[in-house]
Amino acid sequence: MQLTIRQELPADYPAVFAIVETAFRTMQFADGDEQFLVEALRKNKAFIPELSLVAEADQQLVGHILFTPLWITNGDRNFSSLTLAPVSVLPEYQNMGIGSALIHEGHRIAVALGFTSCFVVGHPGYYPRFGYKPAGNWGIAPPHGAPPEAFMAAELIPGSLTGVTGVAKFLSEFGI
Repeated sequence: MQLTIRQELPADYPAVFAIVETAFRTMQFADGDEQFLVEALRKNKAFIPELSLVAEADQQLVGHILFTPLWITNGDRNFSSLTLAPVSVLPEYQNMGIGSALIHEGHRIAVALGFTSCFVVGHPGYYPRFGYKPAGNWGIAPPHGAPPEAFMAAELIPGSLTGVTGVAKFLSEFGI
């Protein structure tokens, strides 16, 4: 299987909608509206097109990942970071390394754009393989409604979260 990861284009939006909807349809902790979240995040003025990526295999789109801005706030101090959400792969292409490839490429691009860390609210058994650890290790609390055990961070540049404490503030579209 030849895998290509590239920046999402507006022409990809319908296929990405279907990928996200299909990928999350049977997930245990999904709420079924992740495809609408992607659409809403694209409309946010903070959207970073270079961090919305698609995976192509077998001459079709089979995966998508999106990274959006996030801030850690502590009083009047703000630290800029990213959040990874969602990552989606069509069920018939899952467990083939496509999600991993999307995450690794997203991290690479994020560093090239000057980002040094990334946060995720996700499965604690999956994301540690990409360097994610409980955000509480750094004294960073999840926003209200996010389960602490699923709220994780990765230092894309080693030591980048040293001394960063506070509460994560996601874009409003996340509803947390």
